[in-house]
Amino acid sequence: MSPAVARRLVLATRNPGKVGELRDILADVLTELQMDLVGMEAFPEVADVVETGVTFAQNATMKATTAAAATGLPALADDSGLAVDVLGGSPGVLSARWAGRHGDDSANLQLLLAQLADVPEEHRTAAFVCAACLAVPSVDPATAEDPAACRTVVREGRMPGRITRAPRGSNGFGYDPILQIEDGRTSAELSPAEKNALSHRGQAFRLLAQDVREQLS
Repeated sequence: MSPAVARRLVLATRNPGKVGELRDILADVLTELQMDLVGMEAFPEVADVVETGVTFAQNATMKATTAAAATGLPALADDSGLAVDVLGGSPGVLSARWAGRHGDDSANLQLLLAQLADVPEEHRTAAFVCAACLAVPSVDPATAEDPAACRTVVREGRMPGRITRAPRGSNGFGYDPILQIEDGRTSAELSPAEKNALSHRGQAFRLLAQDVREQLS
């Protein structure tokens, strides 16, 4: 990979908030490698990936390899959600559309709480789960635009807890207000710095930082 290509690392999202969050998490390795993290808003010609995987790892890999092949740059992506033990790991990859409409946090929350209404405390265990993928595009011109030719590494993080009876806190989004961690607070009651330190996404990407260092040095 040429130095010009290696100066940029792509995060497969168009959400500037996620780009900023990941810049903070990967600050040390980005500085060390003199790399800039950019989101997919820098590549408006690249279509969004339809997530058809049945696991977080499959969806993260699909997004990262597609972005790497389309841009010619190393790419990062993640997929995450809530896994409730008594529901066999659901909502899982369907977390964002559990109530039927993508991104309706309130409806998703209320449906899940209703489904768990009769479940006793000891069986309300759950975890936020994140799979993060690094994809490095092929250097062979014949396969450079083929996602399957990318080198990939996947790391996973988990933030365990249990589902509350009602939402608490205003600092988070999604299911944050109903996942209570060990100290008794919900994820939505954590400060941004605390959440980065404890979260499934923070864990997964901190693990992946060493792979970024090894693969892109």
